[in-house]
Amino acid sequence: MEAIRWIGRISIVFLESLGFFALFLGKSTRGIFSGTWSRAELSKQLERVGVSSILVVSITSAFTGMVLAVQTIDQFVRFGATNYIGGVIALSMVREMSPVLTALVVTGRVGAAMAAEISSMRITEQLDALRAFGLDEVAFVGSPRLFAGLVMLPMLTVYSFVIGIGGGYLFVVTRGIGGRVFLKSMEALLEPSDLFGGILKAAVFGVIISTTACAEGFRAGNGAIGVGEATTKAVVWSNMLILTFNYILSTVLFGGFN
Repeated sequence: MEAIRWIGRISIVFLESLGFFALFLGKSTRGIFSGTWSRAELSKQLERVGVSSILVVSITSAFTGMVLAVQTIDQFVRFGATNYIGGVIALSMVREMSPVLTALVVTGRVGAAMAAEISSMRITEQLDALRAFGLDEVAFVGSPRLFAGLVMLPMLTVYSFVIGIGGGYLFVVTRGIGGRVFLKSMEALLEPSDLFGGILKAAVFGVIISTTACAEGFRAGNGAIGVGEATTKAVVWSNMLILTFNYILSTVLFGGFN
């Protein structure tokens, strides 16, 4: 019986959190169109999510592309399939690695900071002050961050495509396989629908990161412990939802439902 009660409690907390995220997303989305938020704050969030993440995305993407090349080149050479190396690396980066790794990196770097910032605003009653001035605190705080995540994650992911494929290209060329073979393989295997799918994934992940980070900040507990818990929960929820939605979107976009 105790195990059943534990499962029930976990299920209730899980569904309650998902419901809170969905309601927060709806309010933040409405807030984008209401215009009751600061343009300066939007500019700040765009810079924070996008420009400030370029270095870490560059390093992650470049080495991911090179690792993919390391793992595939010997097997392809063994089976005489070197003409497909570039296409396989490009497909791996565009469909899966770039969207997912970029989202996970931004979650750790930006999502945690958003949750900590908003939870601190809640504890110091800054959110209450916004309500006292007649502002919608969800729209004022959440909407710029949601819009920044929706816009900048796809841009970072496209940048990751280029860096990751470039890293794989450099490694393959140093192993004696011609660059023209690599590029022709990309042309043969990579389709516009693959690019669209990767960018769509990135947009969804950007919404997930912003929503979970802001929502956890809004329901943070009191004190420093509350800030720490909100930050941890934001990262954990973001990572779980990113991986879950990655599976769903991969199945719909690239699986057997085409």
